Amino acid sequence: MSKYRQILQKYWGYDKFRELQEEIILSVATGKDTLGLLPTGGGKSIIFQVFSLAHPGVCIVITPLIALMKDQVQNLHKRGIKAAAIYTGMSKIEIERHLNNVCYGDYKFLYLSPERLQNEFFRSKLKEMNVNLICVDESHCISQWGYDFRPSYLNIAEIRNELPGVPVLALTATATPEVVDDIQDKLLFKEKNVFKKSFERKNLTYFVSHTEDKLKSLLKIVTKFQGSGVVYVRNRRKTREYALLLKKYKISADFYHAGLDPKGRELKQDAWQKGEIRVMVCTNAFGMGIDKPDVRFVVHMDLPDSLEAYFQEAGRAGRDGKEAWAFLLTNKTDSAQLKRNMTTAFPEYPVVTKVYNSICNYLQIPFGAGKDLDYPFDIFDFASKFKIDVLTTYNSLKILELSELISYHTDVNTTSRIMFIVNRDDLYKFQVENHSLDIFIKLLLRTYTGLFNDYVNISEEYLAKKAGVEPNTIYNLLKQLSHFKIINYIPKINKPLIHFISERLEERGIVYKREELNTLKERTLSRMEAMLLYAESKNKCRSQQLLAYFGQKDSQRCGTCDVCSRRNELGLSAYEFDIILEQIKKIIKIEPILLNDLVDRIDFDETKIIKVVQWLFDNKKLIYNNENKLFWNKTDEANKT
Repeated sequence: MSKYRQILQKYWGYDKFRELQEEIILSVATGKDTLGLLPTGGGKSIIFQVFSLAHPGVCIVITPLIALMKDQVQNLHKRGIKAAAIYTGMSKIEIERHLNNVCYGDYKFLYLSPERLQNEFFRSKLKEMNVNLICVDESHCISQWGYDFRPSYLNIAEIRNELPGVPVLALTATATPEVVDDIQDKLLFKEKNVFKKSFERKNLTYFVSHTEDKLKSLLKIVTKFQGSGVVYVRNRRKTREYALLLKKYKISADFYHAGLDPKGRELKQDAWQKGEIRVMVCTNAFGMGIDKPDVRFVVHMDLPDSLEAYFQEAGRAGRDGKEAWAFLLTNKTDSAQLKRNMTTAFPEYPVVTKVYNSICNYLQIPFGAGKDLDYPFDIFDFASKFKIDVLTTYNSLKILELSELISYHTDVNTTSRIMFIVNRDDLYKFQVENHSLDIFIKLLLRTYTGLFNDYVNISEEYLAKKAGVEPNTIYNLLKQLSHFKIINYIPKINKPLIHFISERLEERGIVYKREELNTLKERTLSRMEAMLLYAESKNKCRSQQLLAYFGQKDSQRCGTCDVCSRRNELGLSAYEFDIILEQIKKIIKIEPILLNDLVDRIDFDETKIIKVVQWLFDNKKLIYNNENKLFWNKTDEANKT
């Protein structure tokens, strides 16, 4: 048994790797820069974790997802593996401690956001680390062709100069052919090296339903298809509305969005994971890092912004390999709404500048200050106080991120942390001299372990319950101990954070990346059009459409989606349909032809030929000219059957 399989079995209990996992590990082990394309739920994290555990040194994992960092570090700790994460919202002391631990404490993994790569202290510590691998998760973020471009990812290539000989492993679940090439170029791959698992999900059936009564359609779905489900909507208000409507019809449901408090989100997520809640109605804030294998259906009530987003969210169904369904419910107003969203996604520069200055004033940041600092930011409170629309604010923040002035993080939600910064002897003396705090210190020591060694997550609410007091009392006691320099106390953060990459600039010093913004706008429009084409198409297999978008052109029809089901109603097998279709194409593309002549020239059952011709006519592939002859509709050529 190879050392990689031994590690897989020791820490994860698996006897063998999934498809491509071991091949990617072996590629990196030979020192090759490697790009792995594995669909959502394909086991990407195990690849770099197994590799790093098999080699001396630490693996640097770059990811924009704070929730994922925390989750993976926690899971590694449960397996007895040393790992640390550095993300927005941590104190300077915590960051320094984590980096020192990584340098000198035999740590195997360091997770961090791409913005941290520019930090001078991190760059100085990087030289002291024994790095065995640079892993770039969500690597599509490095490409302007990608659906979630983040300019901070472009800084990753810079650290390669300081780590010569260290291979790069890039991972993503969704990437078009253009993005695949761009990822490798931007990360300075020495040679192209891609391992790509097919995006095809044979157990997942895609349906697009054109309906003016989405609630009625939703009720039919959740009634017909048993098991756990996810319902995606575009805004927070709708999550509550649809959840309440489902409950009204005796369906176990709850709602989830980023605006809920962290504890509330955790409770809802756990209840859904355990099957106590059957249907979760949510925004796209739900699902990242969640690997519930038995989701039987995913429903989109609104059009996503891109096929990448849709494919990833729909792909949360059926990870156990059993039959599952993905539904997209759409009507005449959806395309108009998506186009309106597009027009508001890129505010004019004077608007963005106004938002930037207003945010700085709201956070009370003077000119020339703020660099490398984090600030809690309540977007709704800000919008109300400064009379700026929330959507305008959000979209302006995205442009400010692109111009590398700030980064905006909505998934921070840290728990409170404490650490004793005196030794046990000095603590005892303090307890003797401060009887009023002695009881509380004993409560801390009885409740939590490891307080002298590292920062420990605590809950003010839990301590209050144990002590029989209000949480605010616990908060004040912790502040007192911090004031006396007995502990370092870092209160929890349950608001999004703005991290200032640059100091606050005067208006004349603000430079927007206009060319990059224009490029991004064009590509966003292109992705929107692809999403609309998918939603409006009625004549090409859904699975084939999605696979073709991601560069897989030679796939077979699924035979089960809404388009294939309509073909199946013709009473022909897929084989028969394709034979007749190919013959029709050969004949009719030469010149227009009368229906009777067409039927005579095809060697097949006449009834079946007529059925295929009728289907092609109904789906506007064939049309009649003024001479009553059939010809191929060239305007539909972009969506070939």
